[in-house]
Amino acid sequence: MVQVIEWTNPGEDEIIWRYPNEVIKWGAQLIVHEYEVAIFMRDGKVYDVFGPGRHTLTTQNLPLLYKLVGGSNSPFKATVIFVSMKQFQGRYGGETQTRELAPVKYYGVYWFKVSDPVLFLTEVVGGQSLYDTQDVTKFIRAYFNEGMMKHLSAYSIVDLFQNLDMVSTQVKVKLMEDFRRLGLELVDVKIEGVNTTDEWRQRLFWIMQTGNAQAVMQMDTAKQVAAELGKSEGAAIGAGMMIMPQLLQQPAQPAQPTQPYAGGGAPPAGYQGAQPAGAAQPNQEICPYCGKPIPPGARFCPYCGHEIKRCPNGHIVPEGAKFCPVCGAKIE
Repeated sequence: MVQVIEWTNPGEDEIIWRYPNEVIKWGAQLIVHEYEVAIFMRDGKVYDVFGPGRHTLTTQNLPLLYKLVGGSNSPFKATVIFVSMKQFQGRYGGETQTRELAPVKYYGVYWFKVSDPVLFLTEVVGGQSLYDTQDVTKFIRAYFNEGMMKHLSAYSIVDLFQNLDMVSTQVKVKLMEDFRRLGLELVDVKIEGVNTTDEWRQRLFWIMQTGNAQAVMQMDTAKQVAAELGKSEGAAIGAGMMIMPQLLQQPAQPAQPTQPYAGGGAPPAGYQGAQPAGAAQPNQEICPYCGKPIPPGARFCPYCGHEIKRCPNGHIVPEGAKFCPVCGAKIE
């Protein structure tokens, strides 16, 4: 009876399949379906590779193994691994720290496929002794997550919450290089969400309001002042109102030299000298939860859906605040 070596009915999430019989007869029929590759291994080393088609195993198309068994026509031992070349999807999630050591949770999805089956077999399957799809998938997910933790830790918390699309693109490029070393192609990466603790959300709010991360590092002191103010309404209008602006004051920026009017005669109406490109709009409001600009007076953020807390005079206040840091109004 002719020996038939074939991967029948592979599952959608199966990356590899190991032919259970390691004794191979000359003249056996090897059937490799579309989007598959069959690789012959022995002692953890790759010998011969077959693409899609029906192959009769002879001494001609298994030259390396034939040489290894000393030119014998007797059945020989080899491990046959089928590798799927289709695209796969994986989900990830984990925790890391930003550049300022802020704790961050993240999650998302990624897509990948095998680009170099020989390298993949050498580095992952043979190198890690993983001959089961479940073990290989688990290894790839852990490898991806480890890289994600490493690369995200190089960014600031403001970048993660305010420039997530940019971070996703840059991290994807770095992870592509990591995957290429395993014979894998990282097709795409999508970070679906990031989160941090309440304490760091408040710090993020003040970083975006003041534009100065170093000043916000004093928030612990500011919170202590706010707590003391909560004990006495009179103190809020007295010493507290003097202290809070100092804590949140931005450093003075160097003055921009005014560009002289280059035209002839009197300058046109409304001319006030050159303005820096991309200057911030003075009335622009920022969502304290996701960091994106919101319409003035908005009650809910159109991007993340959080309710925007305001004082009686309409100023945005952080979650849990007892007094407005802008006008000093008491928050009921």
